[in-house]
Amino acid sequence: MPKMKTNKTAAKRIKITATGKMMRRHTRRGHLMINKDPNRKRFLRTEEALTGGEAAKMRRMLPNSF
Repeated sequence: MPKMKTNKTAAKRIKITATGKMMRRHTRRGHLMINKDPNRKRFLRTEEALTGGEAAKMRRMLPNSF
């Protein structure tokens, strides 16, 4: 049986916490930050947990992380 390979693009974008939650960054922060409200920028700095179907997809992409 061949080894299971980690999807490297997913591994660079997802952090796994000690409790096993998967955290991701918010979108829409790449550029044009001058036009965004300070409250919105503060919200975009935080990380968000993946849930449901998205979490299941990421678990398949990161087989060696759990």
